[in-house]
Amino acid sequence: MYVALRPRSGCLVFCLCLSVLTLLLQSLWVPLEVSSDEPAGRSPEQQAQHGSSVHRLALRLEALSTQVQQLSRQRDDRGQLTRDDLSLLLQSFRQDQRVAAHVVEKELRRVSQRLDQLSRDHQAVHDDLKPQWGPSEKCQVPKDPTYPLCAEKVEFLQAHWQSDPCYAFYGVDGGTCSILAYLSQIEDFCPSAPGRSGTSPAWHQRLDSHTQKAEIRATLSPLYQAIGNHTSPAMNFIRTRVESTSERWIRAGLKMRGSSNKTIPNRMRVLLYPGALAGSVGQRFEAMVKKGGPLGELVQWADLSACLTVLGHNLTFSTSQQQLHSLIGAAPGRGSCPIQSPLTFDLIYTDYHGLAHLHAAMGLAFKHYQCRFRVVDSFGTEPAFNLGSYAQSHGYKTLWGSWGLQPLQYMTMFPHTPDNSFLGFVSAEAVQEGQGEVQQDTNRKDRIAVVYGKQEYMWQGKSEYLRWISEELETHATVYESPGQTSSLPSFIRNHGLLSQERFAQLLHRAKVFVGLGFPYEGPAPIEAIALGCVFLQPRFHPPHSSDNNDFYKGKPTTRQISSQHPYAQTSIGEPHVWTVDAANRTDVRRALGSILRGAEVKPFTLREFTCEGMLERVDAYITHQSFCSNSVPTWPPQSSLRAHLGPLGQSCVDVCRSSAHVCEPTLFQHLNSPAAFTSLGIGCSRTDQGVNHLFPSYSPWGRECSLQQEPLLFSCAGSSPTHRRLCPCRAHLPGQVALCPDCL
Repeated sequence: MYVALRPRSGCLVFCLCLSVLTLLLQSLWVPLEVSSDEPAGRSPEQQAQHGSSVHRLALRLEALSTQVQQLSRQRDDRGQLTRDDLSLLLQSFRQDQRVAAHVVEKELRRVSQRLDQLSRDHQAVHDDLKPQWGPSEKCQVPKDPTYPLCAEKVEFLQAHWQSDPCYAFYGVDGGTCSILAYLSQIEDFCPSAPGRSGTSPAWHQRLDSHTQKAEIRATLSPLYQAIGNHTSPAMNFIRTRVESTSERWIRAGLKMRGSSNKTIPNRMRVLLYPGALAGSVGQRFEAMVKKGGPLGELVQWADLSACLTVLGHNLTFSTSQQQLHSLIGAAPGRGSCPIQSPLTFDLIYTDYHGLAHLHAAMGLAFKHYQCRFRVVDSFGTEPAFNLGSYAQSHGYKTLWGSWGLQPLQYMTMFPHTPDNSFLGFVSAEAVQEGQGEVQQDTNRKDRIAVVYGKQEYMWQGKSEYLRWISEELETHATVYESPGQTSSLPSFIRNHGLLSQERFAQLLHRAKVFVGLGFPYEGPAPIEAIALGCVFLQPRFHPPHSSDNNDFYKGKPTTRQISSQHPYAQTSIGEPHVWTVDAANRTDVRRALGSILRGAEVKPFTLREFTCEGMLERVDAYITHQSFCSNSVPTWPPQSSLRAHLGPLGQSCVDVCRSSAHVCEPTLFQHLNSPAAFTSLGIGCSRTDQGVNHLFPSYSPWGRECSLQQEPLLFSCAGSSPTHRRLCPCRAHLPGQVALCPDCL
């Protein structure tokens, strides 16, 4: 079957063919300086020459295509394309076609050779990873007292080597030779083969340390690049928060840069991996974010990422388990084997979910590198819950905890657990650059209250409490409501639905009172409301909430007693900014409201530890001074900051130090863990023993027995007992910055 084409149709076909060929050649022409497949050592000039021929051809064809289109338009204008024009066009095209065929053939041959070379290189790398055991050597399990577990591990792998594909990836085929090779060169449980020099496994080796200093940045561009490809609701929240606070971070960084006493640490390679946003857990969390779920953790991740960026460190941000495996070099399989190469990150910030993901992907390398982990842990993990064997034997075993990290590797939202490091976040700011004071005069505030609680279940049983408040103040809410669902909120509540961060801040700017319902516990919103000039009204808990009587805290690795919805706001800020009431007592509620409405002006208030300057100062001190990968005794905070106290029976060191306006410092326990420490306080010990107990060091009046700590991971500020007087390491702190002492910087 033949189809007759008119001259114009032929021109269009030529245009189409030339355009396709041009696109093909342009796709082949990749600038070699950005190609990761090119071997190292080629100069930029050589690279440019190598790709110039294809680039020139692409440009020639593009010009030819333009010529065809012009002729076609001329034909439309004149009504006819001459035979001579078409003949010249075809002759030109055939000549360029021969040149194109020659160049394309040459380039395809070069690409084919390059692919063959890459395949050989990949196989060589893979073969290097596979343990080698000479075929002529006898494969008997060696009996070496320095490798006591060798025989047991060989027996295990003989039975289970097929349980995880990672063993085959490393060359294990079920035979004794391959198993011994794996256990000597990858897991380090057996000695090397006779005649082979013993070397540490690849993942055990150290990378060259950085010498480049972490200079303060005046831009957050590296962070935007790190999170640019993420489009989930949670990541959108993080990005929006970073953008809204960027100017404050940059101002704080420039101010810090001008400080003369700042120690500049080396630039760190940092991975941020919020495991709660990854996998099936992440899908559920994302769904909650859209419906008013918890955002406190996201606030911390946003502020942490901005803080590290301004401090000058290199960030990688991931919310994918698959990407995590690639970033840490996990072996293919289910995580029974170590990673393939040394970990390239100096620090990994994650959460409890991410800790489990890392453990499942790293094999033995997890314990080797766990000193580099920092766990964002809102409510804290006390030492008694952290050490797995102790938690199991003493009734502290929970779903969380038992990872055996240094307790200071857990980083909390508030400084309520001094056994952990206080990470914190940055509160809202009532003074905006170039706008002067915003809503600082109480008389300029509207007579409204905003209720803290974005989901309806938080409002259950609170109708009377809210009615008493609504008698004095117009009451607003920001509760999520499903489309088509009838609201169960009281009729006197004006609900705005879920608001963006910016619009919520605008509402708080107008409000006099921010009303707590009793839940959620210990979130960032009350601190931000206080920073915007609101008074926080919250319920008192009697008896205090704890893991013994409250479902929310049940299973959490803490013994803290929560006396109100926000204990930090109650004790560290207090009246007139924070009023704690019996929410079931109308008289108590109305008395507090009367004092708020008739009292003196309440201005916006923020402690330094919740400002950009305070967080930069704190996180920088942690990165500079906290080292958990060394076996040496910690020297920060310095011993000069120690103030030793012997507490009364039944008090924890948290309470003992607080009573003297100090804070407990767990790293200083080492200086009290000796008989001399009791003697210096005038305590005569009839007997001194060492033991494994989170209450030690301590003194028991019955028998005048002094007890010292045998397990450093159990040094605990939190432990208390009616039969022990705790020996406590206390220290002073900077104004508004409890994490740091005057001698710490």
